Amino acid sequence: MAPFGRSDRDAPARRGTPADLLVVGLGNPGAEYAHSRHNAGADVVDLLAARHGGRLKLGKERALAAEVRIGAHRVALAFPQTYMNDSGLSVGPLVRRYGIDDPQRLVVVHDELDLPLGRVKLKLGGGLAGHNGLKSIKAHLHTDDFARVRIGVGKPPGRQQGADHVLRRMTKAQRVELDVAIAEAADAVEAILADGFDTAMNRFNTTRPE
Repeated sequence: MAPFGRSDRDAPARRGTPADLLVVGLGNPGAEYAHSRHNAGADVVDLLAARHGGRLKLGKERALAAEVRIGAHRVALAFPQTYMNDSGLSVGPLVRRYGIDDPQRLVVVHDELDLPLGRVKLKLGGGLAGHNGLKSIKAHLHTDDFARVRIGVGKPPGRQQGADHVLRRMTKAQRVELDVAIAEAADAVEAILADGFDTAMNRFNTTRPE
């Protein structure tokens, strides 16, 4: 088993100061997927870049990426361009590029069917809840100990498949609720940096009942 973030196909080792945190927002590239439920994680990365003066650019790691300063911290932001199911193909090289040698310094932001629409919860390691993006990251990093910011998109109605639900157009009210959650998830990332993961998790996981 390879060490965390290492493989023969990874990008060259980073030179210079490593990032304090790598924040990866999951989603699918392309205009047809933009701002869907499935791209909630990517929208969080976009928002963090806008808040902190970053500009996401396509790099060799098959991701739109930027480095920003959040307080005293150097933070790398990334949105893999590999499509959701192959997210690990991008995240593997990203953790090497940004010198992330501890999985807890990787924060993956993603949509979560098992949470009600608009609910934001933090989680460190543990089960992947059938999320294909997380499965791919685990397969490439050989660990599931990375941190997650989970954005609830709700379960599909009736007999609709989960894959259809996360890509289906939302109502205006649902869009507003998801946008509030995206802002809250960005706040959660900033709280992780300011206060540490455990304190941020206690704050955001108990904000309101399920």
